Amino acid sequence: MPLVKKRGLFDRYDGWRVRNVDTVFRIIPFVLRSRVDAQNFFDEDIPIDGLETFVDAHREEIPGLTVMHIFMAALVRVISQRPYLNRFVMWNKLYTRTHISISIAIKRSLSDKGEETMIKPIFGERDTLADIVRRTQEELEANKPAEVKNNSDNASRLIGMFPSPVVRFLIGMLRHTDNVGLMPKLIHKASPWHCSVFFTNVGSLGIGPIYHHLYEFGNCTIFVAMGRKQLRHVVQPDGTTRASRSIGLKFVTDERVCDGHYYAVSMRLLRRLLLHPDLLLLPPSKVIVDDGVNGLAYVDDGTHGDMDATASGTNGSDNAD
Repeated sequence: MPLVKKRGLFDRYDGWRVRNVDTVFRIIPFVLRSRVDAQNFFDEDIPIDGLETFVDAHREEIPGLTVMHIFMAALVRVISQRPYLNRFVMWNKLYTRTHISISIAIKRSLSDKGEETMIKPIFGERDTLADIVRRTQEELEANKPAEVKNNSDNASRLIGMFPSPVVRFLIGMLRHTDNVGLMPKLIHKASPWHCSVFFTNVGSLGIGPIYHHLYEFGNCTIFVAMGRKQLRHVVQPDGTTRASRSIGLKFVTDERVCDGHYYAVSMRLLRRLLLHPDLLLLPPSKVIVDDGVNGLAYVDDGTHGDMDATASGTNGSDNAD
């Protein structure tokens, strides 16, 4: 794994303890004890005419490419450059994840009774757009057929077989073991609620984006909902109007992992990447590691050639201006 650090006494298998933080971020998890208490909401409208032109131009070299993949690739790139976004709070303590993962809810058929399942592809800090498409398509193809039951489906069915008191006890035990970093790895791997970002494309259902709450179970810090394509009339500086097509994004985030300025700069970088998707065709020139973790480093695994790793939480070649 490219991100490396010797596991310390208080680290978890899914995260390293963040210690180099301001006093306020040590205290906030004790004041805002749940993710529901700490939710922030904001939205963004992204013009898509350029994105659709880009998809048409690169669909042959990247089979299966869609606008949704570009959004996902931009999220992964932002996390690689703004690593505080990949932090999470567990039992009043702040950690940074050992990996980047995006959970996605998919309907096996678009009907009221169509079964829903979850996939959770794991991405690398230096993944390009082509890598994102490949990893996501592999997960989709393996899990979309109605007869396929993945680990998440099997775990849900197994627990759901028991009477309510037993289910309550089992979920309580999973919460407790998760709090202390001892949840079985098989459950963690199957859980869609343990991820960097939870992403849903409600636009595929024909509706606009929604604000979706964060979950108390698991450690997801960011929930992103992408809505349908829409036509808007934008007022120009000369007073005339111009028709513009866009997609709405709505974000719900945990304010305990970083401050508002860090979120704002990160969202400006996300917008820049979405307006210039060609930046995602190549890996980032640098991977920024979380400077709140002592001894954390990025080691190039050779997948994309040489690169320069920087131990910082704020600077990177792909940062927004």
